[in-house]
Amino acid sequence: MTDRHHLLVYGGTFAAVDDRGDIGGGRGTGACPPGLFVRDARHLSRWQLTVDGAVPEPLAPVADGDTARCVLVPRGGRGEPPSCTLSREQAVGDGSFVESLRVTNNRPVPTTVRLAVTVDADFTDQFELRSDHRTYTKGGAVRAREVLDDGVEFTYRRGAWLSRTTVTAEPAPDAVEETGTGARRLVWTLEPDPHGTAELVLRVMARPHGEKRALRVPRSPAALAGRQRAAEGRFVEGVAFPSDWPELAAACARGLADLAALQVPATGPDGEELWVPAAGAPWFLTLLGRDALLTSLFALPYRPQPAAATLLALAAAQATGGGREAVAQPGKIVHEVRHGELAHFGQVPYGRYYGSVDATPLFLVLLGAYTERTGDTALARRLEPHARAAVGWMLDHGGLTSRGYLVYRADRGGLANQNWKDSPGAICSADGSRPSGAVMAAGAQGYAYDALRRTAWLARTVWDDGTYGALLAQAAADLRDRFQRDFWMPRRNFPALALDGTGRPVDALASDAGHLLWSGLLDKEYGELVGRRLLEEDFFSGWGVRTLAAGQPAYHPLSYHRGSVWPHDNALIALGLARYGLHDEARTVAHALVDAAAATGHRLPEVLAGYGRDTHPEPVPYPYACVRESRSAAAPLALLTAVGGA
Repeated sequence: MTDRHHLLVYGGTFAAVDDRGDIGGGRGTGACPPGLFVRDARHLSRWQLTVDGAVPEPLAPVADGDTARCVLVPRGGRGEPPSCTLSREQAVGDGSFVESLRVTNNRPVPTTVRLAVTVDADFTDQFELRSDHRTYTKGGAVRAREVLDDGVEFTYRRGAWLSRTTVTAEPAPDAVEETGTGARRLVWTLEPDPHGTAELVLRVMARPHGEKRALRVPRSPAALAGRQRAAEGRFVEGVAFPSDWPELAAACARGLADLAALQVPATGPDGEELWVPAAGAPWFLTLLGRDALLTSLFALPYRPQPAAATLLALAAAQATGGGREAVAQPGKIVHEVRHGELAHFGQVPYGRYYGSVDATPLFLVLLGAYTERTGDTALARRLEPHARAAVGWMLDHGGLTSRGYLVYRADRGGLANQNWKDSPGAICSADGSRPSGAVMAAGAQGYAYDALRRTAWLARTVWDDGTYGALLAQAAADLRDRFQRDFWMPRRNFPALALDGTGRPVDALASDAGHLLWSGLLDKEYGELVGRRLLEEDFFSGWGVRTLAAGQPAYHPLSYHRGSVWPHDNALIALGLARYGLHDEARTVAHALVDAAAATGHRLPEVLAGYGRDTHPEPVPYPYACVRESRSAAAPLALLTAVGGA
């Protein structure tokens, strides 16, 4: 047995179960906390099966998939074959968890089996389960349990905050026992016929605080699995996969299926219900601006609907005023939206948190790209005030007018870095030292350039405002000239990762330069130099381009942002290489990522370790990566755009 957990994800809900299908409670020992989670809260903290008072052994442990299936037997020895065999199947739905349990009598005579499932719901906020081990005071919180005719209901109340988890069973349990720990034990005495079977179905409905939708628990895991397959089919249907590159086709199909599972509910500007791509499970099954925007951009040529929904959801959450704790400023696009208890009570700043320097320009990039791709000018007209406000933020609060670049400062209590490499030490010099004061990250300037150009096009062609369009086009041209003057490091023939508060280059050689190719910020000569440099051995691991070139003191192959390989980062690089006519280099990156996906069931993780393929013939997992991540799921689609079936 291992401590690994298997993740079931659907519609803003995820469950992490062990090899037996159990949920053991606590924080867990790996990257995935055990439990059933909905809207940032753990609605099942224990779910443990016993047979005749003992934990059964797995004959066939849970395997990865959209449903969790395993086969168990009571503990015994070689001389006495097990009296029965248990088959478990589990699946999650939108706010629900369902398990079917079949007990098969292995004997030619009737037998009696005492089955029990110990259940608890601690309603712990996900932020309490993170590795930083912070503690939060929750004054006045009360948990209660109520026995039902067919199960038990757990309730959590803190002031006006109210959450419930209801567990029911068919047939109803013979008894619901107290355990002395707050958990409840549902007990059945089953008497299957000789070589016969007995079956149970257990259903869990999570009702998080603020949930207003009328949800129902499906009757069986098979019904839930059917819903998920139908959703996956809608995402995959009609997409033309490359017939001459089956591995890329498989990665695209797997990615689209994962995107179907990662859709979470959101609200538009007029209160309309939307479904948008969550960032990833387990830790970020929520709307993150940057992640949803990039995911939607990758999927746009094949599935434009996520782009429209994402734009509307982010427009609805766009800041209209200031807020120091949330780093909000008028026109700024939200970075992260949380629905949990700690966010509700202001104990973490992420209810609506605006600590991102690049979500705002990416919002404009997606709006322009969506309009150009689909010809749907109605959405661009509807969102014109939001787009103008976003441009206003870039020019004013963002720093383009006063500093010449988009600027951010470390946010005490929030994020130290507010570009895509947002871990504390991600923006660094080659020697690992961190910049002081305000930071002007290179990649964000590329996004700003593209945003200005695309919005200038919208102004001319959709909003009938040529004066505004000319103003933005000139601002983009000026930004390009400034950038190549201030960021380019002549001795290295490469752009700096950032400028510090004094305008001094932060000189680490980093993959962010590839984002400048995607945005088109560099002149052709500079772009070709950068593109070829990214494929040299210190950058290119064989599984993709490293976030930081090896050989620099700051490099570490197991650092989150200082030497690892990110699929979405590489997807942007491949698109950028193709934009600059470096098609051989784009194919090299695409083949590396597709090979990495093929080694892991055609699913790309959030991030891989930076070890080279020459010494590690299989990609090395990054230990705390999201198991499913929307940008990585969409990355094969970006590769398909960049290189086709080549």
